[in-house]
Amino acid sequence: MVASAPLRIGVAGLGTVGAGVVKLLEDNRALLTQRAGRRIEIAAVSARRRAADRGVDLSGFAWQDDPLAIADDPSIDVVVELMGGEAGPALALVERALANGKSVVTANKALLAHHGSRLGQIARQRGVGLCFEASVAGGIPVIKALREGLVGNRISRISGILNGTCNYILSTMRETGRAFDDVLADAQKLGYAEADPTLDIDGWDAAHKLAVLAGIAFGTPVDFERVYVEGIRHISPLDIEYAEELGFRIKLLGTAVRTERGIEQRVHPTMVQATEAIAQVDGVFNAVVIEGDHVGRVVLQGRGAGAGPTASAVVADLVDLATGRLSPAFVEAAEGGIGPVSMSEHDGPSYVRLMVRDQPGVIADIAAELRNERVSMEAMIQRRHHPGGAVPVVLTTHPSKEAALSRALERIGALESVLEPPRMIRIEL
Repeated sequence: MVASAPLRIGVAGLGTVGAGVVKLLEDNRALLTQRAGRRIEIAAVSARRRAADRGVDLSGFAWQDDPLAIADDPSIDVVVELMGGEAGPALALVERALANGKSVVTANKALLAHHGSRLGQIARQRGVGLCFEASVAGGIPVIKALREGLVGNRISRISGILNGTCNYILSTMRETGRAFDDVLADAQKLGYAEADPTLDIDGWDAAHKLAVLAGIAFGTPVDFERVYVEGIRHISPLDIEYAEELGFRIKLLGTAVRTERGIEQRVHPTMVQATEAIAQVDGVFNAVVIEGDHVGRVVLQGRGAGAGPTASAVVADLVDLATGRLSPAFVEAAEGGIGPVSMSEHDGPSYVRLMVRDQPGVIADIAAELRNERVSMEAMIQRRHHPGGAVPVVLTTHPSKEAALSRALERIGALESVLEPPRMIRIEL
């Protein structure tokens, strides 16, 4: 039976995702009314440019030049924030809506990564929802999986391909052998990368998403500043070629791990065994692997961006609110002592590529510096031989402390026979 009172929403931000939400609500109106038990109606919209052609009919909705007017409208139940940005108008809108006792649905991972814990507390105090399924991995319901399907599990690890732009670039480099800059330029032409791709290729977008996931999975405060971030600019076709030879593929992964010392949160290029499910995820797709103490390993895969997938996640939150399903944004763990762990304490195997002068004693000098830091080599590859010339040397290590390997590589890089700074990529087994 359909309730008589509709859920009235205001949408602030009418870009790709905002227009996608309007279209989805219109296309599936009857289906959503049946599933939510009441109508979901757009009462007002707001965006920077009123005259832009967005491919959807907005004539039936009240237009607000100031998005804060949506938060102040007493007839609106839910504010949908799709403007983006970690502060500024987006933050002001969410704060005003929550203060006015309105639930908020947002796709804004940067906002949540920087302010999520505080905003979640405000929502809890006001008895309203702060919902953000669309903020991580687009159409993949990873937040619902953590909050609902896996709620009975103690999560030990989350690892995922959280940025489709980087995944497209790395996949294309592997398939074609082309250099990073060349593939990035193509990604920009195809619309997979922004004109300024910094947020994507330097790892910040994935780090925002990881901070949100870690806060939900481990019950820790959302703390973007504690995430170690490294991008993919330095990955070369040579590294990808050697990775294949060693049985790995390179992915930009966001990984959060519960350790005896605390919670690691890190985003960086990672060598993943080619047989792993996540290694098979190519192109602009995202994937998330969750490990729980009772469920074991769960793999979620799908489109991580775009109008349709992201709008699907926004509307899922709206249906939850329409039916009265209200989950706390972030719930801090009852157990104490779960704090962040510095990247210097990370312990794991690594891949190292060196460009060295082909002369006697070079390998011995490299091995000596690793030995001095108690870093053990597992394998070494030196395919080419050019006496007196430059040759690549690749080695993999047994698990070792990040700080120890960093010290060894700093001294190795200073050797006269080493011609370029060492390149290191961490390995996940």
